[in-house]
Amino acid sequence: MVSKRFISNFFSTYLWGNVLAIVIIIILLSLGVRYGIDYYTHHGESIVVPDVIHKQFDDAQDIMDKVGLRIEVSDTGYVKELPPDCILEQTPAGGKRVKSTHVIYVTINAANAPTLELPDLIDNSSLREAQAQLLSMGFKVGEPEYIPGEKDWIYGILVNGRHVQAGDHIPSDAVVVLQVGDGTRNIADTTSLHPQFDYEEVEVQEPESEYEYEWVEVPVDENGNEIKDGEGDMPRTVPSVPPSPATVPVEPADPKPTD
Repeated sequence: MVSKRFISNFFSTYLWGNVLAIVIIIILLSLGVRYGIDYYTHHGESIVVPDVIHKQFDDAQDIMDKVGLRIEVSDTGYVKELPPDCILEQTPAGGKRVKSTHVIYVTINAANAPTLELPDLIDNSSLREAQAQLLSMGFKVGEPEYIPGEKDWIYGILVNGRHVQAGDHIPSDAVVVLQVGDGTRNIADTTSLHPQFDYEEVEVQEPESEYEYEWVEVPVDENGNEIKDGEGDMPRTVPSVPPSPATVPVEPADPKPTD
């Protein structure tokens, strides 16, 4: 009896109807997940990225909108020959295939050249050290200008013919000219080594002497000894200096005649 009932229930319409319904639901869920994800992620869909290099940003934005892409500025650069807001680079590059939700990042040209802060090099560095440091910072270094001074020592920096100092902000496209010593130094030219300073002429007075000098003629012989009256007639001119108060010469007394 039990086996007959089991067999009859196994082949009943109700049981197989439930099994069939479950299978259909599983199949529908699988298809829904597969195609739903593809639809949500735009699987299989792609758009060719337009090439907008050297186009104005507004024009490039219109081009991207027409194909369903978005464009954003990620960085700025500077090329003197190109106008401001001109696109210098784009990622992904033109011709690549991307999805419609992809963002195209671009680098645009700045209106002015970026500036760099000038390091402390004047009277603090040699030519080779200064050139290496400036080039590593992105400066454009021109031919050095040699002036009187210690060889290869930095005495000044010129930008567009104007003297600049440490801490000044210099356009990155400007040429920096180093004023370097040529190995000679002329005292008369020392004021030109640092033209940024103002020099003033000062009159220096020599100290007056404590004594007044008077020239007198005293007759002397060939050995420089003074000639007494009547001993000669060859006068020579020698300076007469007042004696110091501490040392007063005393005329030696004539020896007494001996009987």
